[in-house]
Amino acid sequence: MENALTAKASIQIQRPAHEVFEAIVKPEGMSKYFIESSTGPLENGKTVTWKFPEFEDTFPVTAKHIEKDRYISFDWSGGAEGMLVEMHLQSLPDGSTVVRVVEGSMNNDEEGIKQAIGQSEGWANFLACLKASLEYGINLRKGAFDFMRPE
Repeated sequence: MENALTAKASIQIQRPAHEVFEAIVKPEGMSKYFIESSTGPLENGKTVTWKFPEFEDTFPVTAKHIEKDRYISFDWSGGAEGMLVEMHLQSLPDGSTVVRVVEGSMNNDEEGIKQAIGQSEGWANFLACLKASLEYGINLRKGAFDFMRPE
């Protein structure tokens, strides 16, 4: 897609890549900072269902390519073409990990711009919640989005 937009966010987490990786692919890790539940871990080619605490709906998530401690990609778009989420984990000499998230692609129009901004905001929140959980044992997401619940 020419001139396509992507959502991006990154953060450095003071934990080894293996711990960060496990916190992203395993339901018991993700339920501490992001989702309420999952029907299983993210594994190559498998589809799981995520449930978020703020919403009644569940979301199918299809893992595309997983490289232990280095890379995670999945589609949670419901099959929309070109909407792959990629998470790159970079180990640093001090034992910390840089996590970079890229999601795309969105059309370069008003709707696509809004979507790219919203997704970038969402991934920045995801990374902050991941960092708080792994470094401090805090669930930043708890109660943070209650205002979004349908009445």
